[in-house]
Amino acid sequence: MAQEEESHTVDKPCTCQPCGISVTTKGSLKVHMQIHTREKPCPCQQCGKSFTRKRSLESHMRTHSGEKPFKCLQCGKSFTLKPTLYAHMRIHSEEKPYTCKLCGISLIRKRNLKFHMRIHTRENFYTCQECGKSYVQKGGLKVHMGTLSGDKPFTCQQCGISVTTKGSLKVHMQIHTREKPYPCQQCGTIVIQKASLESHMRTHTGEKPYTCLQCGQSFTYRRFQWQQHKRTLLRIRAFVDLT
Repeated sequence: MAQEEESHTVDKPCTCQPCGISVTTKGSLKVHMQIHTREKPCPCQQCGKSFTRKRSLESHMRTHSGEKPFKCLQCGKSFTLKPTLYAHMRIHSEEKPYTCKLCGISLIRKRNLKFHMRIHTRENFYTCQECGKSYVQKGGLKVHMGTLSGDKPFTCQQCGISVTTKGSLKVHMQIHTREKPYPCQQCGTIVIQKASLESHMRTHTGEKPYTCLQCGQSFTYRRFQWQQHKRTLLRIRAFVDLT
């Protein structure tokens, strides 16, 4: 029995002197020490960014080459990194392993949970100095500031239209390429944006997530049905006030 337990014991003879952590090999200790020394011996020859490990540099190089070796077998979408593919697969499986302990909401990615927690803690909010509006992510504040300044730094080379964010330009380019990467698994309809697919799916599920707090009527679509309903209520209220 003692021999069996000994065979399962992992020997970690290499110990880090600054923090006391032990690892199995001298090579692993050398890589670990770069955390303390902040040494990054693997630089990218194209952009100058440096990395601790050669493997991290190889993954980074795909951002320059455009290589996406990790493909989703369900929808065919490809990704640069394997963890990104794993996170994407949860969209198909509807798995949401990261749960907020304060409100119970479940999310697909750990990063999303981290951002969500700021809603409760109000920690690290990015606040607009002009109007006081706050955002969970720095990117949200950046987009907001662009709308205030009117700055649209991303320009379509085909038609000349300018937009505020790189993501908006990417969506716009699908008009020219006619790319529609989001297929409906039930009827085969293909749409450009994920948000459009989510809206389309309500035609199958019958879900009506937008509810009028004044009359209780529910709507499937926010942009057309719910907003039009609110405008109708405002016109009725204005008419009543006049009479």
